[in-house]
Amino acid sequence: MRTSTRTLTRRGMLGLGAGAAAAVGLAGCGSHPSADGSHQAGGPAERPSPSGSTAPPARPIGDGSTSYTGRQPHQPDAPVPLEPGQTPPQFVVFSWDGAGEVGNGLFPRFLDLAREHGAHMTFFLSGLYLLPESKKRLYDPPNNPRGASDIGYLTDAHIKETLKNVRRAWLDGHEIGTHFNGHFCGGSGTVGNWTPVQWRSEIEQAKSFVKEWRTNTGWTDLPSLPFDYDKELVGGRTPCLLGQDNLLPTARELGWRYDASSPGGRQVWPAKKDGIWDLPLQQIPFPGHSFEVLSMDYNILANQSVNSTKAPAHNYPGWRDQATRSYISGFTRAYESNRAPFFVGNHFEEWNGGIYMDAVENALKHIAREKEKGGDIRLVSFRQFTDWLDVQKPEVLARLRTVEVGQRPAGGWNTFLKDTSATGSTPTGNAA
Repeated sequence: MRTSTRTLTRRGMLGLGAGAAAAVGLAGCGSHPSADGSHQAGGPAERPSPSGSTAPPARPIGDGSTSYTGRQPHQPDAPVPLEPGQTPPQFVVFSWDGAGEVGNGLFPRFLDLAREHGAHMTFFLSGLYLLPESKKRLYDPPNNPRGASDIGYLTDAHIKETLKNVRRAWLDGHEIGTHFNGHFCGGSGTVGNWTPVQWRSEIEQAKSFVKEWRTNTGWTDLPSLPFDYDKELVGGRTPCLLGQDNLLPTARELGWRYDASSPGGRQVWPAKKDGIWDLPLQQIPFPGHSFEVLSMDYNILANQSVNSTKAPAHNYPGWRDQATRSYISGFTRAYESNRAPFFVGNHFEEWNGGIYMDAVENALKHIAREKEKGGDIRLVSFRQFTDWLDVQKPEVLARLRTVEVGQRPAGGWNTFLKDTSATGSTPTGNAA
């Protein structure tokens, strides 16, 4: 049975479908700058690999802000199609909106955690996080004044820290997607009203801020980002999960492979929308409530503290536990039933004492322990998951999509995927 989901944005309630219960939850927002942080970086000629050895010099692209360094390190084996009767892997994707390091140490904290557990993630980088505020008039946001942004520009020190961590993330095998730029969620300038042409402008600007940070900052003593962003960028998540319908035609023209902007998705196997894989945040159980919550830190926060990011501290232990159990319940429901991929969205923020960061870490560690028990669990980026989807037989994916939330396939996986010649359109399965 599909339960109602509470969905809200920072600027107010999103429209709920007919018959939906009055409820709350939040769409994601970018990080906001905080106090200064320090920076140390090596020279631009050589880059240390994650193992500590020295890699060959990079081949600069453009002004040298980015560079070609060869195949991305630490990628999984090439994906292969499911065998007849094989149980699908349980894919889990942790993703981060904004992906700026603002001196709170959260970006390196989760890079360390991912490395410890062999996990890959997706970092949706906000282009403005590599643009100095002194150059903000280079940004011309659709339907908004030049230089405007509803998230703050970073200090120079924080831009340097962000560059350092984005560089490390890619070398560790993670994906660098986009969270676009100014994060406009309300009023006449909202991204929800942007046209396909305006989305193209926003994307080209986001790419330019990544590809030209050296020109825009004047810094010459920092190493390049070790990737070609024109080739690296194959997907994103829109601010506040708005505007996907008009984004998709542009994304398709640009050759993007997926979009992670849909709100209120369900824990079922995904399909393509306008030729692009639609990989939404998902409704997951919310312990103690009859409704479900979107699988993102800010949505859980909205339901716990009514949009307050600094609620009374005596609530934190219970809320941390509830958030942890919500993520684990979402994972467990998929893992023990239809094996639909599990998507989680986050922000590098210390809302309500940082309890949501603790909850995400606790959930990832729980999933890693389940993996160590021998389960075919794959902690991957959206790009890596899309690689797997693209090599599967269409009839197999169609059959997987017939298994509902919390349902096991009728007769077990060995029988269910043995013959996919007739997929049917009626959900097929047994309650978990």
